[in-house]
Amino acid sequence: MSGALVRMGAIVRKEFRHLGRDPRMLLAVVITPVIQLLLFAYAISFDVENVPTIVIDLDRTPTSRSYLEKYEASPFFEVVEHGSTLADVDDAFDHNTARVAVVISAGFARTLDGGGQAQVAVLVDGSEPTAAKVAQTYSVALNQLYTQQLTRAWADAQGLDLSSLGMLEPRVRTWYNPERRSSDFLIPGLMVVIIAIVTVQQTAVTLVRERDLGTQEQLEVSPMRRIELMVGKLLPWTLIAFLDVVMITLLGRALFGIPLRGQPVALALGAALFVFASLGMGLLISAIAPSMDTANIIALLIAFLPSFLLSGFAFDLAQVPIVLQWLAYAFPAQYMVTISRAVFLKGAGVADLWPEFAALAAYAAVMLGISSLLYGRRSSR
Repeated sequence: MSGALVRMGAIVRKEFRHLGRDPRMLLAVVITPVIQLLLFAYAISFDVENVPTIVIDLDRTPTSRSYLEKYEASPFFEVVEHGSTLADVDDAFDHNTARVAVVISAGFARTLDGGGQAQVAVLVDGSEPTAAKVAQTYSVALNQLYTQQLTRAWADAQGLDLSSLGMLEPRVRTWYNPERRSSDFLIPGLMVVIIAIVTVQQTAVTLVRERDLGTQEQLEVSPMRRIELMVGKLLPWTLIAFLDVVMITLLGRALFGIPLRGQPVALALGAALFVFASLGMGLLISAIAPSMDTANIIALLIAFLPSFLLSGFAFDLAQVPIVLQWLAYAFPAQYMVTISRAVFLKGAGVADLWPEFAALAAYAAVMLGISSLLYGRRSSR
């Protein structure tokens, strides 16, 4: 046992010395995740507010101006222009100066005063679908509130008491993220994407580098066992990956106020299993890739795209085609995204997330076993 530890320690020292000879690589694997966190967290946001809006009042009455004040007071709409004709809508949409246009037709006040149903045109630029859907929802809600105010004003004018009528008052509460901040949703998943990129891509080139440098033959004739070589190769990157996890967690809490409601032990256990699963994927690529360039390309495709698109990080997997939902089970990122968000936001512990832990453990064991087998076959050729 002591001999195995000595041999694995020698590989670990060798890997750290290799990193020490190239400070730029060490800086990249430690600092790049922090830079990626800041860029992604500030650049990606699902919060929709201050949507530029153009208003066209063809009625020009106190009633129409009172109606438009509802849009100007809303935190969602930002009135950036007052047009005079419908041609101004086309110009604003073509030049991307407005996403929403509110057009009040002539006779708006007269129709309301006569007890009729006045119509307001709300035009939405659908080239940005998220803002378009939210703008439509906000506009409908705003018009419903305005209609209720008109109804109360009419009842008061008629001397009617509406307080005796039954009313429905929905009270909506948002659990886990009451302010509905995008950062609370994104950063726990973003940590998974960043760690996947760092671990898979860096370990994908580790065995290929040994072949390119001509040191693979020396390792093969040494008394070192294959599993000892694998563990020695994985341990330095495991420590670096854990350092990245700690830095991302601390930055998320300090800069973005991300809560950590669950058990830190659960997050650490999930991170450990996910790191081993990702390192196993990297070693598998390293065992089959013919060159470092090929290993880098394959690692980037396997690490980034599934982690970003098939993990639930940015898109709910229930909304993607069923084929892609099944394909997502072939990658470990979706399990870790579930663990990360449940621990950070929902206060979950190990007992609540045991299926995800079991899946990550099985995935890591399979990946490490297959990569060890393939490396052994390649070495015997």
